[in-house]
Amino acid sequence: MSVLVFGIVIGLAPLTNVLPTCWKTEFAVAGISLFTAGVLVALKGWFADWSIRRAVEVMNTFTEQDLFPDVIANADGLVLSSNAAARIQLHAFPGNRLENCLMSVFANPASILLRLQSLAEIHGKSSEDVVTIGSTIPVTVFSVGHDLYCWRFHLGAEGRWDDVAVPVLTLGRNGTVLRANGMAEHVLGYKPENTDQVFNSGQPAPGEITQANASSAPLNVTVAELSRSGSAREMLVLPVQVTTPPTTETRFADLPVPIMCIAPDGVVLDANRLAIKLVGDFQTGETNVSQVMQGLGYPIQEWLSRAAVEDATPKSEFLRLTRQDKDVFVQVTLNRVVNDGQVCLIAVLNDATELKTLEAQFVQGQKMQAVGQLAGGVAHDFNNLLTAISGHCDLLLLRHDQNDPNYGDLVQINQNANRAAALVSQLLAFSRKQTLQPEVLDLRDTISDLIHLLNRLVGETVRLTLSHDPVLKPVRVDKRQLEQVFMNLVVNARDAMP
Repeated sequence: MSVLVFGIVIGLAPLTNVLPTCWKTEFAVAGISLFTAGVLVALKGWFADWSIRRAVEVMNTFTEQDLFPDVIANADGLVLSSNAAARIQLHAFPGNRLENCLMSVFANPASILLRLQSLAEIHGKSSEDVVTIGSTIPVTVFSVGHDLYCWRFHLGAEGRWDDVAVPVLTLGRNGTVLRANGMAEHVLGYKPENTDQVFNSGQPAPGEITQANASSAPLNVTVAELSRSGSAREMLVLPVQVTTPPTTETRFADLPVPIMCIAPDGVVLDANRLAIKLVGDFQTGETNVSQVMQGLGYPIQEWLSRAAVEDATPKSEFLRLTRQDKDVFVQVTLNRVVNDGQVCLIAVLNDATELKTLEAQFVQGQKMQAVGQLAGGVAHDFNNLLTAISGHCDLLLLRHDQNDPNYGDLVQINQNANRAAALVSQLLAFSRKQTLQPEVLDLRDTISDLIHLLNRLVGETVRLTLSHDPVLKPVRVDKRQLEQVFMNLVVNARDAMP
């Protein structure tokens, strides 16, 4: 606005008698320029605001039909729009800050919003199951452009372990029990508040057999960490019978994660149903883990020996299964367990095939980036050669008239050199990620200019016939890209012929 006012003042200055006559024209031009620039800046700002309002209106049309709270906020966390569920459950009205609306839902909403928004800014989408006391709330955020983000809070969602027939505790910071599924409350006989209430000797290490305080009598259990999300951990508390011979058939069979019991020498002692389904058919007590898994840079037996040491820290490794039907990668975490004086290893398996696929795609993307950089360097050198060829060809055309028998060949050299230069520009565009340059073309002229080169491409054994509608409408397209499409089609047709 100040630029507009300043432009008007300068533009009207020549109408007064304050300025010398020789300055009036310059002041008028300067005033008109400033006024025009101010108008353009104001229009640009208005259009940006209109685009943001339009995007919010479109998103609000979809989110209003959702049963769960949906909020559209800017990068600073200011609520721009919200559906009815968000206004009722979160009091998320336009103009409020999103973190203030979530104070009654999360203990520290600012850190959760910052973490998810940073991931959405990089990947376009981010989601996380935020565990709070008594509930698990899936949160999803999408980046919708213009520094706007669409948040979805799945309030009232049940925990994923509620219907599992094994006891699972969800732990927060300092051993606080955020959630206990129905089986855990049934086994313990009460709803625990922290791990000190469950374990007298402190939280046990994964795989260790210890006593848990149940309402009826102390209970022998072993624990394993199932997953970790932020500061929340989901821990399996599995009752065991230490007086019976070591057998893992009962406690492994119904676990919701693939688990194997492995001897220190690598022999698979037992595996639950999900582990057999993931790894494939094998004979427990006879099959060695090195026969069904591979991929370490050192022998698997060495890895097992290190994990069997008493003070070994659990460490995950990515291995490839030796299945014949498909390629499967797994992430294996080993935990040392001592039962009746016998040392064995509990292996927790996670399917990592999708993760490895994404890793391969990332490596391929890096290779394509390197190819683009190489193409840019080669294109510059090749462009210098084409400049020399085209320049000398232009000199030869100046020395020959159109009646000269060599004139047609020189014209073809010049046209092909120009097409080669256009191909070089495409390589440069690929390496720099430049956009196309479309223009309005007459297809009849484009094909006529290209037909001589196409006849040479097909060779003497193939006949190229040009047949098209005499009245072709103009098209708007990048000329060099269109010529490349024609040449690719002709060459492919030629190669497909006997």
